[in-house]
Amino acid sequence: LERVVARGAQLLGVAMEAEGAREIAKRARGTPRVAGRLLRRVRDFAHVAGDGVVTQGIADGALTRLEVDALGLDAMDRRYLHMIADIYKGGPVGVETLAAGLSEPRDTVEEVIEPYLIQLGLIARTARGRCLNDRAWQHLGLSPPSGTQTGLFSEGK
Repeated sequence: LERVVARGAQLLGVAMEAEGAREIAKRARGTPRVAGRLLRRVRDFAHVAGDGVVTQGIADGALTRLEVDALGLDAMDRRYLHMIADIYKGGPVGVETLAAGLSEPRDTVEEVIEPYLIQLGLIARTARGRCLNDRAWQHLGLSPPSGTQTGLFSEGK
């Protein structure tokens, strides 16, 4: 993915350091299309805030301002996770309830938001609803409520 970002920078005529490409690739969800979108946004920041060279610092600053965290989660992903954590104590909660709470169609929740969160092991789809796994609690910097099951295969339980 770093090579995809570096090639994209070449095609766009953007000077890029290897660490800048690595930072963008790390937050691109493993998807070349997302990497290209992030590269174009970071390029704009590099031209405005720097000398036009995409460094690790410029990429990190730009992606942080764009609300893309170290795992590649955006604001909507974090809203989804916080809704389960804060309102539903880690779950289980149904997808219809989540869709209504996020003001998003059910299809968007199931096809856009959830797949990457499941791939990272942050949430689990169960017969009873969506639940946060231990990794989600850690990423959010929160402690699971006592007496809750945070995942089917949680360590130490």
